[in-house]
Amino acid sequence: MFDIGFTELLVIGVVALIVIGPERLPKVARTAGSLLGRLNRYVSQVKQDVERDIHLEELRKAQKEMQAAAQRFEIVAEETSGSVQAEASKLEQALAQTIGAVTPPAAEASAKSEAGEPEQASLLSELPPEESPAEPQQAQMELPLEPLPPDRGKSA
Repeated sequence: MFDIGFTELLVIGVVALIVIGPERLPKVARTAGSLLGRLNRYVSQVKQDVERDIHLEELRKAQKEMQAAAQRFEIVAEETSGSVQAEASKLEQALAQTIGAVTPPAAEASAKSEAGEPEQASLLSELPPEESPAEPQQAQMELPLEPLPPDRGKSA
């Protein structure tokens, strides 16, 4: 703080001894020391208060940023949820159309039996159990899917 060397302190002490006198010098020195101690404590307390206020302001700023980010994420989540629901409904409609276009195997068998063709069930029942043919595999259907536009995959 102050750049005071030993020689300067010695000069101040000698001048104080001459001006104040030897009997009052210890009392004045104690008073000056206590005042300097109070001054140091006051300065350190003010520094702590200023640092605490700065820290609180930084925390408030960070809190506001976090709240803004959370709101942005909520908006993005709502938009994404809406687009996912829209795509799911499109897929459900496409699946319903596809299922409606394909006739079930049981309906085909009953249609064939009505037309006079032998039933597969009666043919299968005549075969011994170990010689029964493996169950037919179900055909896999491919649904037409639209590719996502380039801007749909990006997050805000």
